Amino acid sequence: MAELVATLASTHHPFYLRATTAPPEQQMPQAPEWKRKVEAYRETLSKAKPDVLVMIGSDHFHQIFLDNCPQFLIGKAERYDATFWNEEREFGIPKYVLEGDLEMSRFMHGNLMDQGFDLAFSNELKIDHSIICPIITVRPDNDLPVVPIYTNIFAPPLPSPRRFYDLGRAIRKAIDAFPSDKRVAAIGTGHLSLELGGPRQFMETGPDPVFDRQALEWFRTGDIDAILDSVTHETMAKSGNATHGFLNFILMMGVAGPQPADYVDFLDLFHTMEAYVTWYPRSAAEEQAA
Repeated sequence: MAELVATLASTHHPFYLRATTAPPEQQMPQAPEWKRKVEAYRETLSKAKPDVLVMIGSDHFHQIFLDNCPQFLIGKAERYDATFWNEEREFGIPKYVLEGDLEMSRFMHGNLMDQGFDLAFSNELKIDHSIICPIITVRPDNDLPVVPIYTNIFAPPLPSPRRFYDLGRAIRKAIDAFPSDKRVAAIGTGHLSLELGGPRQFMETGPDPVFDRQALEWFRTGDIDAILDSVTHETMAKSGNATHGFLNFILMMGVAGPQPADYVDFLDLFHTMEAYVTWYPRSAAEEQAA
C-alpha cells in the first residue's frame, strides 16, 4: 500500500515569489528572512522523498463561483493548467502545468465516497495560487504528480471545523489504502488570522495575533480537541474576515493524526503571520510510547 511520508500545512502568500526575487533595492525588509525560512521549510518535504503530492487548497473564485460551488472537490485529470491571469498580473506568478496522478485521484474519489464524503469532481480543473504557492515554496522544480483537492472556505454555509477534520482523517485512510508502493506527501494551505479589505488589513501583524500564537501552540502540541472545542465560524470571523482559511489547517491536522507537529515556524509580515508546519508519521511503537 501507499505510504504517507509527510504532512505539510502552510499559509499561501501569493507575493512570496515577487517579494524574494525582486532586485535587492526593491525588496521589502522581511524578504531575506522570508526566503531563508521558506528554504528551511522546503527541506522538511525534500527529506521525506515523496513520489506524489496530495494537495489541498481553496479556489479564490477563479474557477469555482457562486453559480456552482461544491463544498469539497477532487481533480481527476492527467495534467492541470495553473495560474489565472490576475495572479500573473498582480502577484507575478508564472503559468504552470502540473502532472496529475489520475489513477490515485480515481481511487481516492471512490474511497472517500465509501467513507461518506461525496466529493464533486472535475476532469478539467484549473489550479490557482492556493496550490501553486506551495509548489513555488516547497517543490519549485514541479517534478512530482499531484492529486488536487479543493475545499470551500469562502462561500457560506461552510462545513464545520469537525467536518474538515473528519475529511482529513478520511483522506489519510484513502492514502493508506491506495494499492501502490508510492511515497505520498500531503500538502495543504490556508490562513491564520487574516483580514482582506477591512480596517485591520495593514497591521504590523495579522489582525488577531493572540489567535495566531495560540494556533502555533495547537500545532506544537497536536491539541485538536482544544481547536474543535473553541474554534467556530463565529470566532474565526472575529479574528478577521478571511480567517476561515484556518479550516484547511484543521483538515491537515486530520491527515497527520492527533500528534504534535515535528516542525513549526512562522514569520510576521505586515498584515499576516506566515506559518510553516510539518508532521511525520509515527510508528505504532512511537504512538504507544507517546
